Amino acid sequence: MSGKTLGLFEGVGVEIEYMIVDAKTLEALPVADRILAQEAGEIVGELEAGPLCWSNELALHVIELKTNGPASSIAQIKGCFEEGISRINAHLASLGGQLMPSSMHPWFDPAKETRLWPHDQSPIYQAYNRIFGCQGHGWANLQSTHLNLPFCGDAEFSRLHAAIRLILPLLPALAASSPVFEGKMGPALDNRLQVYQTNQAKIPQITGKVIPEAAFSRKEYQRQILDPIYAAIAPHDEQAILQYEWLNSRGAIARFERNAIEIRLLDVQECAAADLGVATLIIAVLRALVEEKFSSLVEQQRWHEAPLAELFHRCVKEGEKAVIDQPDYLSLFNFPGQQGTAQELWRHLAEKVLPGQELAPLDLILSQGPLARRMERVLGREPKREALNEVYGELCRCLSAGELFRG
Repeated sequence: MSGKTLGLFEGVGVEIEYMIVDAKTLEALPVADRILAQEAGEIVGELEAGPLCWSNELALHVIELKTNGPASSIAQIKGCFEEGISRINAHLASLGGQLMPSSMHPWFDPAKETRLWPHDQSPIYQAYNRIFGCQGHGWANLQSTHLNLPFCGDAEFSRLHAAIRLILPLLPALAASSPVFEGKMGPALDNRLQVYQTNQAKIPQITGKVIPEAAFSRKEYQRQILDPIYAAIAPHDEQAILQYEWLNSRGAIARFERNAIEIRLLDVQECAAADLGVATLIIAVLRALVEEKFSSLVEQQRWHEAPLAELFHRCVKEGEKAVIDQPDYLSLFNFPGQQGTAQELWRHLAEKVLPGQELAPLDLILSQGPLARRMERVLGREPKREALNEVYGELCRCLSAGELFRG
């Protein structure tokens, strides 16, 4: 988010990462720099493409599409992402490649196949690699969707951060798309977030419990979250290359430099319409919380990160089938009953906050489960390589055609 300081829900920023793969074999194809060079005429780390930007990521087999500054609404940008995907796929066709959606490649070997971005910003990536070692799934095999929401001043930050903290545990139940890695079903429905939690275990202050601490002003956030992170990284980062807000790897991070909070726990969906439908629901729920339609600000701020993290772990593992047996938590959303599944809670929220025409694109997710569950039903618990090729090939087709995966 940049330019004029926007208030709550006056804008939105969306970032979606895609893996680049060979169109025939679906093997990772490390050509992000060549695609950016084809579009820009030279190798660049980022370029403007109308209402979107294209940019590099840590690894050469990943490229990111993001809004070029804040958009006024989700509805404004759906066509932009579909056009961007089409343009990148056109460039990739000349190299025998295509974009692959979902959040983890099903058989990628990061120890053997990772090639880090070698151009501009490479000192940052080299520092990460030196400290943590980036030849692992948690660095080179995870694609996510980031949702950026603005605030203006401490009062708005307090309300937005309180609301975001409450829904973070539920996001895997809505957006999980990574059931497979290393050629087999993983231990969780959302394996990207399973590895995300321990990605930087060498310096645990960076990720914390994934759910941010109860900090509701810039001063509190600096003291509780950022200062401990910077102190912990300092012995490993003598040149202070990494001591910036983006080092924080919680599931939502405050970006005070651009007056926004960035939500990082969304797996990439099978098409832009699905990603943006998920974002629409999340924004609507957050608005209802901020406006205290379900519960008061005091009630929302009361929650410590530990019980929220416990629920998050459950949703990472079990997705929409995770049982929520915390009546006090359910009451924050006016849920009728003392217990329910994450799927039941999302259905309840969707019906409360979205009109029928906006609810329609989410019907499949709310009734059949997140993408990971629909993939699991087709693949079974012990998928063969041929089945993985077929399903992930279909996901590539869904991305290109802008269609949902129905399994």
